Amino acid sequence: MTSHPHTMIQPAPLTVGFDLDMTLIDSRPGIRATYQALSAETGAFIDADEAVTRLGPPLEEELAYWFTDAEIPAMRDRYREIYVEHAIEPTPAMPGAREAIAAVQALGGRAIVVTAKNEPNARHHLAHLGIEADAVIGWLWAEAKAEALREYGAQVYVGDHVGDVRGARTAGALSVAVPTGPCSEAELRAAGADVVLADLTALPQWLAEYDRARAAA
Repeated sequence: MTSHPHTMIQPAPLTVGFDLDMTLIDSRPGIRATYQALSAETGAFIDADEAVTRLGPPLEEELAYWFTDAEIPAMRDRYREIYVEHAIEPTPAMPGAREAIAAVQALGGRAIVVTAKNEPNARHHLAHLGIEADAVIGWLWAEAKAEALREYGAQVYVGDHVGDVRGARTAGALSVAVPTGPCSEAELRAAGADVVLADLTALPQWLAEYDRARAAA
């Protein structure tokens, strides 16, 4: 058998996953407006300011604070129907979000969005903000995010919630956390985050160093 001592084993293409709410987008204004509209329409009391302090988990978990189990499916469907009208316009990108996605792509990598949000609304947000991810996968929360991260071969997952840390760890990906959502740096570290950055503006520099180390290895 002929050996080829000069053949280098190429590392797998760089793939970085990102959470959406409170990682790439500040979804509080839009979600607050949608809950206020749902409350006005149904006559049910919903404390929209309180609801936006708990972003991350699936919609059904928040609706359970305000509706009976029997009412939740209809309220979930209605919330999603009125969401586009109320939530897309007022929702800004988080500082550094576009640059973080672009930094992955500039290294020849793929930036994918893996979120618990329903996929059509996730796509609406990204399109409105001009954030061009290479793939968008919705309806996955916490450990279930590992399904998409594994499928796309993501080496890194960036998120703001302890659920995102669990998703990364379940997938065997590096967990990079930003305390820009409801979870503090201490909570993210306690959940097992490998890296905690102040926010996404710090990601391009960290990513360049990570990519160099990966290439050297």
